[in-house]
Amino acid sequence: MAFPAPFALLALQQGGLQQMLPFLFQIAAFFAIFYFIVLRPQQQERKRHQQRLLALKRGDEVVTAGGLIGEVASIQQGLKDGQPAATLEDRITIKTGEAKVVVQRGRIAAVLGDGGTSTSTT
Repeated sequence: MAFPAPFALLALQQGGLQQMLPFLFQIAAFFAIFYFIVLRPQQQERKRHQQRLLALKRGDEVVTAGGLIGEVASIQQGLKDGQPAATLEDRITIKTGEAKVVVQRGRIAAVLGDGGTSTSTT
């Protein structure tokens, strides 16, 4: 037997809040755990990756989103307020084997160290 909506609201006001308190606590705990286990580490890794991309310099070894591995040959920085500034839209020339490829800075998936060790977990 279903109660009409006004009766359900009346039942909630008369003591249903005490019954719902543990449920609300569980929902809040679930979202807190989800934030600290999933969302916050992703945000931190994204920030570290962007800092590595903005700190790229000539001679760094990189891996592009398409899987090409090469060495940064040159960087063409864009202008921000009339001044050269590093942005994710900058054009990076990568020397890979005998070819040179131009990619956007934001399309670089990982920056490799001097010895070929990865400094990115992407």
